[in-house]
Amino acid sequence: MDNSQYMNANQAAAFAGSFIVVFWLFALALTVLFIWFYWRIFAKAGFSGALALLNLVPAVGPLICILILAFGDWPALQGRTSAPVQSGYAPPTS
Repeated sequence: MDNSQYMNANQAAAFAGSFIVVFWLFALALTVLFIWFYWRIFAKAGFSGALALLNLVPAVGPLICILILAFGDWPALQGRTSAPVQSGYAPPTS
């Protein structure tokens, strides 16, 4: 058996270390991207954009953000009517 076909321990450690660094950089970039997305959504809904930082809470943070957006009363929609009046339809008068 030829030893040149296999990685030695130093090469394996270097490969594993570089893989771990690349993985964590990718995870960090993805986390920052999702926080930026949620920040924009919260701001457009009329909430404080800082609520997007709830995504940093492991396991339950994204769920809390989704629940706030799904079931919360959006401040940006305060004072708007629920549906526009359709043409050809007149509400009954009393």
